[in-house]
Formats: sequence, C-alpha cells, structure tokens
Amino acid sequence: MREFGYQRAHDVAGAVALLDAAPEARFLGGGTNLVDLMKTGVERPALLVDVTELPLDGIEVTADGGLRVGATATNSDLAAHPEVRRRYPALAEAVLAGASGQLRNMATVGGNLLQRTRCGYFADTARPCNKRTPGSGCSAREGVHHNHAILGASAHCVATHPSDMAVALAALDAVVSYETTSGTGELAWEDFYLPVGDTPHRETALPPGALITGVTLPPAPVAARSRYRKIRERASYAFAIGSAAAALDVRDGVVHEVRLAFGAVASRPWRARTAERALTGGPATAAAFAAAADAELAAAEPLPDNGYKVPLLRNVTVALLSELADRTEPTEGAQR
Repeated sequence: MREFGYQRAHDVAGAVALLDAAPEARFLGGGTNLVDLMKTGVERPALLVDVTELPLDGIEVTADGGLRVGATATNSDLAAHPEVRRRYPALAEAVLAGASGQLRNMATVGGNLLQRTRCGYFADTARPCNKRTPGSGCSAREGVHHNHAILGASAHCVATHPSDMAVALAALDAVVSYETTSGTGELAWEDFYLPVGDTPHRETALPPGALITGVTLPPAPVAARSRYRKIRERASYAFAIGSAAAALDVRDGVVHEVRLAFGAVASRPWRARTAERALTGGPATAAAFAAAADAELAAAEPLPDNGYKVPLLRNVTVALLSELADRTEPTEGAQR
C-alpha cells in the first residue's frame, strides 16, 4: 500500500478545499470499498480526507413530501429509518440485501454510490483493465465473465455496477447533490452515471473534486408500493447476479404507473424505460409483464457465459411485478 496522509474534515467547504489542493486525495467515508482497493494497489491516494464527521448524516422528509438523505448517513440507519420503510420500501429492502450487518454499519450512502466494480480483472493489477488503466484492454471479454454486463456494455468494458441501493434509487428517480469549490450542484439520476462507451474509467458526471452531500427522493405515492428482489449465487451476503427494483400502481386491473430498474446487468443501474412504456395503460398480468421484460431485454448482448441473465431477469421481473399487482390492486370500495 502506498504511504498516505490523513486529515479529518470538519465542514463541507473545508473538505472540498482539501481535495482541491491535493488532486491525488480521496474522500473517506466508511472505507468499506476504498480501503480494500488501496490494499490491492488499485487505488493509491496520497491523502485521505475523512468526511464522516461532517453534518451530512440526516434523513428527513422534505417540504413537498419527498425524502432527503445525507451522504454520510450509514446504510444501516437508512434501512432502519421509519419514513424510508414506509414511503420507499424498495430502498430499505435493497440496502438490507447488500453486504453484511457489520459493513452496513460502516458504509455511507455517498460511498455506496461511488463504489467500484467487483470485476476480478479490475482488482488484479497484473491484468489489463480499461476501467483501471485506460487503453490497456478488457480481460473479461475473453476471460471469466459469467457475472458481467448484458446491457449497455462496449468493446472496452463489460463490468457491472455492484450496488443494490443504487438500483432502488434508479427506480425512484433520485437526485444527487454535491459541492465543489465552485459551489453546489445537482445531478438527476439519469445523468449521474455515465454510459461506459470508450471511457469506462469515467464512471460518474460529478465534477472533479466534488463531494456528494446528499440524495433526494422526490414525492411519489407509487413508491410506497415497491419491492426489491436480488438473485445471488449463495444465500449469505454476496453481490447480485441479477436484481430488480419495482414500484407498481394497478387500478381496475390496469397498470396506472410502474417503475422498474435492473441491477448486475450493466455498468450502471439500468432503468427499464422500454418495459415501463410497454406496461403503462395495459393489463397487469403475468403475460404482459413477461412481454415487457422481453422488450427491455431485446437489446441484451450477452457474452458466451452470461446469457443466463436474460431469462433470469425476465423471470425476476414477472415474479416481482406479479407480487406487487396482487398487493396493490385496491379492494372494492377502498379509496385510491
């Protein structure tokens, strides 16, 4: 591990100033991903700026009925918060599906969004990886890739984004707030993660030196009728081989509103817009859910060893939406 300096930030302005003055610095939250990468030599910061004492750990309802989550709130606190569980259950379920209790107690919301891929070639500094060393090549395409991308990949990278939380946030239209030495800013979720293209090392649209200060969830009544489903290779904590977050509002057997996002299939959480359009205004049936999933997955380009993800995601989508349809259809005489 490279020798590094350490400074603890006490206010947001001071934190971003420290990073601005030291381009090889990194912000340190829980460190559950960054420190591991430092040990393997993938990350080699000259300075760690500890942001855990910044006043950014609040979780509160906004004036318009949404929710504001501070960047240093821990994953455990987020999953346990009563308003998250009541208003955005898919988010609570996604967080609880990720890692172990010990890691959730340390990991922060901001850090979760910025965690790096778990592709084995990215973590192995002896092997080519365009995400780690631009222009060196992608070892996974011809190597071990059974858990790699089937959507939105490129010849330069087929890695997947590992976050469960981020999949739920994609379905909930989250907005990311940040601060730099030039001031504050916001990024809509659709703009936050960049397409992999030919620059897989550029993962987000955050400006250089930006500190994530929070995530805002807009008010969305449909979000109260949401779930997260994760498929993994073992029952204990593990990264997904496929996942889905969904929210569904069914009225008189017709899909009034639907949100759907996939995980472990692309370099970023995959919002299933094609499937949403296919479902809205149509019947809330298993056949319709399957057809919508097929429409979304028609763009899939699996590699030789990960084609199983196509039927897996189709089946997860049908099961999850069918479960939500059974739960969300109002009973006769009930208010909608």
